[in-house]
Amino acid sequence: MNVALLAHEQFPDRAKTAVGVLRYADYDVVAVLDRGTAGSRVADHVPDVQDAPVVASMDDVGADVDALVVGIAPIGGGFEESWRPDVRTALERGADVYAGLHYFLADDEEFAGLAAEHGCDLWDVRSPPEDIGVAEGTAGSVDATVVTTVGTDCSVGKMTATRELYEDAREQGMDAAFVATGQTGILIEGEGVPVDRVVSDFAAGAVEAMVLDAAEDHDYVFVEGQGSIVHPAYSGVTASIVHGSQPDHLVLCHEVGRESVHGYDQPIPPVESFPGRYEQFAGPVSDSDVVGGMLNTRSVDGDEAARDAVAEFADTIDAPADDPVRFGTESVLEAIR
Repeated sequence: MNVALLAHEQFPDRAKTAVGVLRYADYDVVAVLDRGTAGSRVADHVPDVQDAPVVASMDDVGADVDALVVGIAPIGGGFEESWRPDVRTALERGADVYAGLHYFLADDEEFAGLAAEHGCDLWDVRSPPEDIGVAEGTAGSVDATVVTTVGTDCSVGKMTATRELYEDAREQGMDAAFVATGQTGILIEGEGVPVDRVVSDFAAGAVEAMVLDAAEDHDYVFVEGQGSIVHPAYSGVTASIVHGSQPDHLVLCHEVGRESVHGYDQPIPPVESFPGRYEQFAGPVSDSDVVGGMLNTRSVDGDEAARDAVAEFADTIDAPADDPVRFGTESVLEAIR
C-alpha cells in the first residue's frame, strides 16, 4: 500500500510516528510532507529507513496514494489547521487518512463529508475499543515472559526499543509478540489499544487483556511503554502499562543529553535512580527487575563516542545496555533470554 506521511515542520526530530512508519511499517512510503525540509529526501535526514522525496504539500505528490498518514502529534494531540488543505486534498484524491491524534477526524464535519463523498476511510488510531474492563491482576500468571519498556521521559525511544527487541527476538527464533499501546505502534502493527485515550479505570485492563491474548500463543511478550513515572502529565499512562502488564522484566530507555522533561521546565531525576524507582513502583503487582537499558544516541557524532555513552549508561543503571538502532539489542536480549 502506498502512503504519504504528513510531518510539517517536525521532520525528522519531532516526527516519531513518521520515522517509526518509515522504519518498521509494511507501507510503501512515496512522499513525506514537510514544508521545512521540502526539496530534500528522507535519506538526507534519517539513515537505514525507506527513502522518499520530501515535498511541501499533498499537491506535490505525483504518485498514487492509498492513504495519508499524519505522522506527528503535538502535545495534547490537537489538529493543526495548517494541515487541513493536505487532508482535504488526500480525501479528494480518494485516499484514506490515518491519524493518531486526540482530535478525531471522523468527528470533523468537512472530513467526514469528503470521506463519504469519495469512498474513503478515516482511521482515528487513538479511538479505543468499547469492550474494555477493569484489570483483574492476572497478567502476572501467564506462562510467557513479559517485558515492558519504561523511560526516564516521554519521546526517548520506548517504541523503537520495544520494536527492535521484538524483531531481533523473532529473527533469533524466539516466539515473540509485540503489544502496541500508542499510535505509532498501532499504525505499525495494525492493531493495539491507545492506552492514553482509555478511561483511567480501564487503562490497566486494556493492557492486561492484550498481554493475556498475546501470551496464549507466544513465549515472549514485548509491551510498548509510554511516558515516564516522573512525567507531570503522562505518568498515569505509565502506571497503567506497568501495572496492567505485570512484567517479568523492565527495560529502561533514555536519551543522551536529556536533562529536563520534554515540554516542561522540570529537571529529570538522576538516571541512576530510575531502576529503583520502577522496581519499587512495579513491586506491589509484580516482582519486576530492570534487566537492561536502551540508550538513544542519535545526537552523538561517531560510533566510538556513542559506544562510550552506552557503556556509561550501562554502568549508571548497573545493567547491560544497547542503542537498539545504532548497535542492535543483543546484550539486553541475552539478559532477557
